[in-house]
Amino acid sequence: MQTTIRIGHGYDVHAFCDGDSIVLGGCRIPHHSGLKAHSDGDVLCHAVCDALLGSVALGDIGEHFPDTDAQWRDANSRELLRGVHELLIADGYAVVNIDATIIAQAPKLSAYKNAMVDHIAQDLGVARSQVNIKATTTERLGFVGREEGIAVYAVCLVERVHGA
Repeated sequence: MQTTIRIGHGYDVHAFCDGDSIVLGGCRIPHHSGLKAHSDGDVLCHAVCDALLGSVALGDIGEHFPDTDAQWRDANSRELLRGVHELLIADGYAVVNIDATIIAQAPKLSAYKNAMVDHIAQDLGVARSQVNIKATTTERLGFVGREEGIAVYAVCLVERVHGA
């Protein structure tokens, strides 16, 4: 018997590298560094993808969009998120909500959170009220506190809308 409600958890981290901006939730944010990645390095979209994939037992983002495949080099992570959403729909599920926490000492993200919510809600075909994004620091502790990278945790709730 298939359950009708399922949760998923996602996590992603990327190190800083040379660059002048980062991408989070589809927003290009000026910064003194970029994020090292095969794709655009959008740790927020990647963590949400993993949460969604995990909720319906479809593996992880690396299985669907491997960094060993040149096709995904410099990929727009919003496109990856839309692709994951299509997999959810095909499996008979709809997104109930997303809750994500960005852990970054810098840059400051408050000015970008609304746009991130807009992008993710649009990509998943849900209302803004179904997506929540928080940002916090580590009070200068650990790799995030030393400004070596950014991490994101994401959880989601999905509901079966059709199928067995």
